[in-house]
Amino acid sequence: MSGSFGTTRRARRGMLREWRLHALSVFSLAVAFVCLGAALLVVTNLMAVQERWAHAGRASIYLKDNATQADIEGFKVALAKVPGITNVRYVSSGQARAEFGAQEVTSHAELAALPVEAFPASIEVDVRPDMPDAELAGIVGKMRQLPVVDDVETYQNWTDRLARLVKGGVGAAAVLAVVVFGAVLAVVGSTIRLALQRRRTEVEVLRLVGATDGFVKGPFVLEGSAQGAMGATAALALLGTLFLIVRGRLDDELASLIGVEPTFLPWHVAAALIAVGALLGAFAAAMGLRKLVTV
Repeated sequence: MSGSFGTTRRARRGMLREWRLHALSVFSLAVAFVCLGAALLVVTNLMAVQERWAHAGRASIYLKDNATQADIEGFKVALAKVPGITNVRYVSSGQARAEFGAQEVTSHAELAALPVEAFPASIEVDVRPDMPDAELAGIVGKMRQLPVVDDVETYQNWTDRLARLVKGGVGAAAVLAVVVFGAVLAVVGSTIRLALQRRRTEVEVLRLVGATDGFVKGPFVLEGSAQGAMGATAALALLGTLFLIVRGRLDDELASLIGVEPTFLPWHVAAALIAVGALLGAFAAAMGLRKLVTV
């Protein structure tokens, strides 16, 4: 216990003595971790949107112009009896035009001025969120064969594109993580080696009085770990501030359109980022001291 306390005290004293050097290192690490954290934040929200749309539980059935009211009513009754369909709602061309105009009248007046004929009548169908894709595809295939149906939209294409985007984002974040980890190793290793050179006399005295390698290296490794952890923490604090600013300016209509409110990194991801920073900092310090702690 006393040995650990002594190592911590010597590490704190060393960081205070060389605070400018350590502050510059923490700043550099914070910049690197901000880049990685921003990539993780984007991927996290894209995955939330993908999950939301993958289980949207709805489909739009667009009707042909020659569909009669009797055809529509009979189609609605038949749809309501299909297992897995929970709600059926008919939207006429006029209703579709009115709903679109209410949303776009302020930002896209030219679109809101389109005639009623530009908006096809449709039947909006709600299905079980847990319905398998294969089952939904089978129902859609049968619907498309009906004479009153012009097209069916399940938003699966949108989900597939979003899934590819998420996959690309994960790959980019992985590459960025490798770059950031390399930067942490380089920055912390260089900082610790420079700190060791400045404290060369202290190290030589400790070795002359019989101090072990672990006793000599301990404070430096702890300093490296602290640099990594503080750099990641500072990055999360900055990223959180920027996130709050951006979310405050985000249009509520956009959030309602995509169906998901923007969220910050989950706590376990943030904790893992700090832990990784600390571990990388300690590893970089240990590697930097491997051949330098000599008399």
